[in-house]
Amino acid sequence: MKVGVYVGSFNPVHKGHKAIIDYLLNNKYVDIIEIVPTGNYWDKKDLIDIKDRIKMLEFYKTNRIIINKNLNHLEYTYQILRALKSREKELYLIIGSDNLPKFHLWKNFEELLEYKIIVLPRDNMPSFSEIVDFSKHKNFIFVDGFSYKEISSTIIREMIEKGNTTDLSGLLDEEVIKYIREKKLYVR
Repeated sequence: MKVGVYVGSFNPVHKGHKAIIDYLLNNKYVDIIEIVPTGNYWDKKDLIDIKDRIKMLEFYKTNRIIINKNLNHLEYTYQILRALKSREKELYLIIGSDNLPKFHLWKNFEELLEYKIIVLPRDNMPSFSEIVDFSKHKNFIFVDGFSYKEISSTIIREMIEKGNTTDLSGLLDEEVIKYIREKKLYVR
């Protein structure tokens, strides 16, 4: 079984994340996707509590989308992949092309190269043909056919903080919007 491992802060989870998940599943890059949200330790401005981020991710849960609630204590991607590794699963790490320029700086990045790595295009990043060092590596799978409207969690948080919640429906699913409003998340 091919399992896509999607690690991120998901602060909040938005339609861009969902588009990535749907594309990879529908085009059979992977059989299932396991989403692993980063823990509260992560040094990111405005990171809301892991419990709220998991709750919003659960709106996307299906029989092919797993929300992993047990690994957010792990700090590094290689630790997450080690914890998920088994003989029954072939793991595929899902990353955006914006991660490639500094990928060699990731903790134990050599170990990450043992896994298949699905790389999705991001706006304002070099084309895959310009990323020579990684494109030669056999475990990198560059997804050229995927395109979507770039969505920024930072901009979403800023919109909510400024009280501009009417324009969120194009960016967030209704369940996520409702949850954010009920919990008064991202409001100072």
